[in-house]
Amino acid sequence: MDKYFTRMGDGSPIYLSGDEIRSELLEGTLDAADRGKIAELSPEELDYLFEIIISPVNVTSVVRGKEVVTSSDSGAFKISYQANISMDRATAIQVHEKVLAADSLDLGNIDYSYKAVKAILHDEAKVMENVQLNTIMPVLYGAMPNLGLYTRPDGPVDNWSELLPKGKIVEARAAQEEAIEHAVKDMVYIAGGMNAAGADGMNFDTCGASGDADVLAALKAIEIIRDKYPALGIEMGMSGEFILGMHGQLEFGGTRVAGLYPHRQVELAEKAGVTIFGPVVNTNSNKSFPWNLARAVTFIKACTEAASIPVHANVGMGVGATPMTPVPPADAVSRAAKALIEIGKADGL
Repeated sequence: MDKYFTRMGDGSPIYLSGDEIRSELLEGTLDAADRGKIAELSPEELDYLFEIIISPVNVTSVVRGKEVVTSSDSGAFKISYQANISMDRATAIQVHEKVLAADSLDLGNIDYSYKAVKAILHDEAKVMENVQLNTIMPVLYGAMPNLGLYTRPDGPVDNWSELLPKGKIVEARAAQEEAIEHAVKDMVYIAGGMNAAGADGMNFDTCGASGDADVLAALKAIEIIRDKYPALGIEMGMSGEFILGMHGQLEFGGTRVAGLYPHRQVELAEKAGVTIFGPVVNTNSNKSFPWNLARAVTFIKACTEAASIPVHANVGMGVGATPMTPVPPADAVSRAAKALIEIGKADGL
């Protein structure tokens, strides 16, 4: 029986038979369909996924004419901390544009959170202005809402992660609601400074890392920014496929934020004024790459069908079927990209 090279979700290599791969693909799409209450992939789509996975080439690509654009979070740092090349952010962005042909990038501070940037906005704005003078591609300013930074001892509100285990539900919810207001002010303030510095847009990255309040803070800030700076591009990238209900009762536009999967998350993003949405599908490192890929494509396909704005699927380590390893293998990454674009209909990555 023929065995085909593939991987596990942690990147380790394995060999599976054709029947085993088909079984993994079916289980993966059914898992996504069950969790998200969405349609599973069709037999034809599963057949195409199978062909993508068993292709004998090491690195694959999309069919000519189906190329998409890319965006990136904290892209200015990746040459420095992944390739271990000493380079400042402004230079790294030029390398991404002129050498690596990036379509867009974001400029962010090493402490990639809006709260941390507030005190040094004047310095960050100057870097953005210089970058704009030396590049052509769109450059956004990126950071995380990171609501957890607003908790004591470093922030002004109580820590809900400490209150919840004590059964102090009311107090924990009140702390999150107060943190939202602080975060919204900071994000709007920074967007104003970056708009004045010539930024092409703002990137709200890893939204939901602190749960539903974290997402709501981003949505509220984006709504205000869209009204104040209508020409500013806004990208919103999620932290996970499912919004955790750390508060549980928060709503945006009449929709409860907690519990939403990508195809419902994008609806709120559109209402707020987002121009590019970055959905996440988490990789299960204990499952095979075929299982993770079918699952990711199922979620992304449902998201793109629900969206009327561009969808840039997250394809980094541990998301978008990409193995959870610091340097994801090119064979898996390229297959994930091809499948998310050609079957999931992603507008970008």
